[in-house]
Amino acid sequence: MRGTAAARGALAVALAVMPVTAVAGSQAAERTQAQLTVASTTEPPTAGTFRSVRSYARVPEPVRLRIPAAGVDAGLVRLGRAADGSIEVPAQFDVAGWYDEGPRPGQPGPAVVLGHVDSRTGPAVFYRVAALPRDAQVLVDRADGSTVGFRVSGTQRVPKVDFPTDRVYGPTLEPSLRLVTCGGSFDRVRGTYQDNVIVYADPAA
Repeated sequence: MRGTAAARGALAVALAVMPVTAVAGSQAAERTQAQLTVASTTEPPTAGTFRSVRSYARVPEPVRLRIPAAGVDAGLVRLGRAADGSIEVPAQFDVAGWYDEGPRPGQPGPAVVLGHVDSRTGPAVFYRVAALPRDAQVLVDRADGSTVGFRVSGTQRVPKVDFPTDRVYGPTLEPSLRLVTCGGSFDRVRGTYQDNVIVYADPAA
């Protein structure tokens, strides 16, 4: 599902313009598959003539996500774009997905990780992510055996139509991590949550 034009933003990440619009899920009485989407756009990047020289492929691929305070110890899968320009959704509810057209965890810039909050049968991988306290540890294991650590710096819950695209996808000089899932009230008519939950994490000291 796509948000309104007012909810869209634009920024340059690897020369791409990618606003996020909506994250939706399911609730105990009527559990339906969560959907995490990124709308495509033809608007020009806000960074003007900026050109990045970074290569995302030079950083080892993330393979596992561990968040002790939320009970998360799950595999990470690649997420690309669907035919409509939206971010693909993890096919399983017990794994999270990293958006592979943006920075990888540990590389300068915002690495974006998406996960379901629940499923038709119960809690999913990001069920407890919304309750993470400040400074909670987030660990990303990589394919070469290394681990990059982050600390939660803040959590935000926003209506889907007001998704803070620039804050989530805006370039950062240091590595950063964004965890995105569903939240708020459940709309039984539409079968989706009303809000998005975004957890911001910065490099661990």
